[in-house]
Amino acid sequence: MESATAVPTQTPSTSTLESFNPATGELVGSVPTIVPEEVQGVVDDVARIQPAWAELPTKTRAAYMRRAADALLDDIDEIAELLTKEQGKPRAESYTMELLPTVDALHWCAKQGPKILADEKVPMTQAFTLSKKGRFSYEPIGVVGVIAPWNYPWSIPFGEVAIALMAGNGVVLKPASLTPLLGERIAKVFEKGGLPEGLVRVVHGGGRIGDALCRSSVGKVFFTGSVDVGRKVGEVCAADLKGSVLELGGKDPMIVCSDADIDNAISGAVWGGFANAGQTCSGIERVYVMRDVADRFTEGVVREAEKLRVGNPIEWDTEVGPMTSEDQYGIVVDLIEDAVASGATKRCGGPVDPPGLASGRYIAATVLTGVTQEMRIMSEEIFGPVLPIVVVDSEQEAIDLANDSEFGLGASVWTKDRQRGARIARRIESGMVWVNDHSFSHGACQCAWGGVKDSGLGRSHSKFGFYECVNIKMNAWEPGLTRDFWWHPYDQTLGEAVKASAKILYGKGEVRAKALREGAGPLLKIGRRTLQKRR
Repeated sequence: MESATAVPTQTPSTSTLESFNPATGELVGSVPTIVPEEVQGVVDDVARIQPAWAELPTKTRAAYMRRAADALLDDIDEIAELLTKEQGKPRAESYTMELLPTVDALHWCAKQGPKILADEKVPMTQAFTLSKKGRFSYEPIGVVGVIAPWNYPWSIPFGEVAIALMAGNGVVLKPASLTPLLGERIAKVFEKGGLPEGLVRVVHGGGRIGDALCRSSVGKVFFTGSVDVGRKVGEVCAADLKGSVLELGGKDPMIVCSDADIDNAISGAVWGGFANAGQTCSGIERVYVMRDVADRFTEGVVREAEKLRVGNPIEWDTEVGPMTSEDQYGIVVDLIEDAVASGATKRCGGPVDPPGLASGRYIAATVLTGVTQEMRIMSEEIFGPVLPIVVVDSEQEAIDLANDSEFGLGASVWTKDRQRGARIARRIESGMVWVNDHSFSHGACQCAWGGVKDSGLGRSHSKFGFYECVNIKMNAWEPGLTRDFWWHPYDQTLGEAVKASAKILYGKGEVRAKALREGAGPLLKIGRRTLQKRR
């Protein structure tokens, strides 16, 4: 995943950031950059606009979300083409993995947001709170910062921006330096939907701008990127006592049980491992397959991987596009070569030069066998179209190996036995587990997204994503007909009454009966006190 410290391709004389097509090397466009000292001013501008937006009823904000969805649909073909040209994912994936999920997310926010953000009654059921009323209210934080990755430069930040807006916040978005034009289009979609101009602002200028955004007065930061940079983001936010949601990548395991539908598992492994050229934080990066079905599964994965068409992603039939950056290409090739040098067998794939493409760095879908847990490729995030397959002898071995990772984003279990799938899922250390599927829930905004261990902190999407974008306030009301019994004066009578109350309310049998007998006097005295407003 992109490091927030990536250096932009910048022309100093014009202070612009240029974006290039990873498939062809052609210039796609450019955007103006700013310097770190200007970031706080942008946040201040959004903060001046945000209060009026927050005052709108949630149903009115929901109407704007629907209008933004209409605006996105109006321009969907144009944005899909930009996605493919700027990021390099196959054209079909621009629709399926980026655009359709965000249209749906806007409608989900519009439908469910008012319900999730509505005041929630807090039942007051204890004997000493029966006269009181309570409710939770969900109030906007103010301005939320979003630092986006380059691998899903549309759907990841778009969903976070949409939920933050629906919750009543303003947003400052810092796109990845490799995909700045898409960040600009996100803001334009919301502006076209009629949201107040300037409620969503976009800033560019590399990692130093992301750092300045974290150090600004934004109330929270959503960051998607590397573990090292994510830790720094969390530290900076914590120093200012503000929250952060960190999605820091993964090393997702796939466990294939003996009773799995092998053909389905093969198809799932090929898509989960090679979609977006493997540049997916929740992509399948490790496969643990039971020995009795290993040969059939492995041969099937190799067969289907060899069928995947590598080429210019603008062509409709391309299934594996280029690596988005030269650096990421180098990382993936190095991991493949290291694994082979350490004893793994490359069954198919590796670096290729598709016909007719003079530029671009391409890696065909690569399957490795004979892999061991000690190899770098089994512990480091690959982030490329590489699928290592390991043969195991038991369910327990598969679970142990799946959990033997610093990451814990997602995982999948493949079995026809629903109870077995649920049992294994409970034992896997991850934020999401899918049985007989993989990663799909990022496209369903009602599902929480986030990981454990080095995969990050917090959750995006779902009601929990809304909770990340608000201050949760406890509101209580008391009619004041009596005063609380625990108020002054303190004396033995109060102590005896409280002790008797605890045993009467929560004790059993003789304990309760004895408390009723011995505590009656103190309880009556305290009861009379509560009717007196003054000491």
